[in-house]
Amino acid sequence: MQIPHKTPFVRGYTPLVSRCGVTADMLMDFGILKLLPGEEWVQESKIDEQCWLLAWGSAFINWTATDSPLQSVEISRLNLFDYAPYCLSVPCGSKVTIKALHEGVEFYYIATENDNHFKARLFTPDDCMSELRGKGTMRETSTRIVRTCFDDTSRSESNLVIGEVIGIPGKWSSYPPHHHPQPEIYHYRFLPEQGFGLTAIGDKPYIIRDKDTILIREGEVHPQVTAPGYAMWYLWVIRHLEGAHYGPATKTPIFVEDHTWVIGDESKIWQPK
Repeated sequence: MQIPHKTPFVRGYTPLVSRCGVTADMLMDFGILKLLPGEEWVQESKIDEQCWLLAWGSAFINWTATDSPLQSVEISRLNLFDYAPYCLSVPCGSKVTIKALHEGVEFYYIATENDNHFKARLFTPDDCMSELRGKGTMRETSTRIVRTCFDDTSRSESNLVIGEVIGIPGKWSSYPPHHHPQPEIYHYRFLPEQGFGLTAIGDKPYIIRDKDTILIREGEVHPQVTAPGYAMWYLWVIRHLEGAHYGPATKTPIFVEDHTWVIGDESKIWQPK
């Protein structure tokens, strides 16, 4: 399912995915928070864990959680493509306050039900270091940058896995094609903004443009490709299922067997003579 968004995001919170209506099966709330300099936003939840990923700008952010003292920090990020993110993860019963500084700020917000009482943590750019995935395979046609904010190995109490991918111009990501039972959200930005990419969710193709969101449901295969000349950034958020966390324990993702050979001997890949 594709959720296009052709206009700039407005001040305040813009919901893109919610746990009601046609997107209820995603089990997540997802949206964009945009604040002008000096504006403040407060978010509390008794039953949800929350995640706040900094897209760009600067902010003073503080949070309190059950049995945890007030913590506060100033964070900033120049852009999505060249700098790794800050990502705040807090448990249910937490209060988060964000105050925009200088040029303003934009955050991605993710929430899902979770009654686990774990320690709040701010994942820094050093925690979300860039990995050049796919390097040395498939004749570099699927080399991409992957930044994992946290997963089941570093945040097992969470019901979420969160990260970013930067598709290098002309190359593939989410490849070889794979699927998993857990629902996943992709949200895209392009550099320059008029850029585009392509994906197939299951057997249905989509043209992806700046600010689009794609919803991936159980068993849907979802390879991506970036148009030459453009960089494609996308946020990916996976919701664990009860008794089936995403990760090595459940042998996910599941690669489409017909295409797994491409990560083997490169000499088998045809080249023009």
